Amino acid sequence: METLSFVGVMSTLANSLHLRLLLWTCPSNCDYTCQHIITDRRISSNPPLLDPVLQFHGKWPFYRVLGIQEPFSVLFSFLNFLAHRDGLSRIYNKIPAHYPLRKYYILFGYIGLASWVFSMIFHTRDFNLTEKLDYFAAGASVLYGLYYTPIRIFRLDKREPPIRQSLLRLWSITCILLYVGHVAYLTLWRWDYTYNMAANVAVGVVQNILWSWFSVKRYRELKKRWAALPGLIVAWIVVAMSMELLDFPPIIGHVDAHSLWHLGTVGPTILWYNFLIKDAEEEIKYGERLRLKA
Repeated sequence: METLSFVGVMSTLANSLHLRLLLWTCPSNCDYTCQHIITDRRISSNPPLLDPVLQFHGKWPFYRVLGIQEPFSVLFSFLNFLAHRDGLSRIYNKIPAHYPLRKYYILFGYIGLASWVFSMIFHTRDFNLTEKLDYFAAGASVLYGLYYTPIRIFRLDKREPPIRQSLLRLWSITCILLYVGHVAYLTLWRWDYTYNMAANVAVGVVQNILWSWFSVKRYRELKKRWAALPGLIVAWIVVAMSMELLDFPPIIGHVDAHSLWHLGTVGPTILWYNFLIKDAEEEIKYGERLRLKA
């Protein structure tokens, strides 16, 4: 741990360019050091304390690395970013431009990239602004997942019958209003962590139910293993999400439940892009077979 004296804290800050670049100030550096003084004393207490590690300002006392507050959350967010970047590249390369759902999948990829960039920024330095950007980007990613789910499952992108286009416009407006209302409530009314979590979980549950139903239906139709991927991914996500509920102090001062949740979403993201591509290829082949019969 860094030196505990005031002079030592100031010297560490003054001589560390990376700390100043990441906007560590004298008060924030002192706060960080004091958190670990208190934590170390509680851990070494005799007799041992029942809960030696406490949260400060609603967060566990992590050991920073090169000025990064939560290095493993940043690392695992970066792995998710890479998974989206690779998936987006494969969508561009493997799904032809004429496929009508391609644009929805591309937007899914870009929103995913943005959400993980803001996650990396937030876990690097926790400020009011970086927290809001992270939460709003994550909310956009979750809500967009719900947005394109019925578009794919019920093929609202098709022009026939005309009612589908009307439903698509109505659904698009509804999702936009939901997101604007969500951001407005958190920004203008009250910054509510409980509400934000509940809103994201509710949206996630709805799309998980839809994809699970679609997965069973699609597998029965095609008898192909990849068709069952949405159900597998939903189960994986549910298990990974339990990390958020089983909150515990960071292991060796670095790895907590939230960082493991980020790690747990890397695999499902890779599998999800595999499914989108396989599903699109199957749809294209089916359309070609129909044209040949006609």
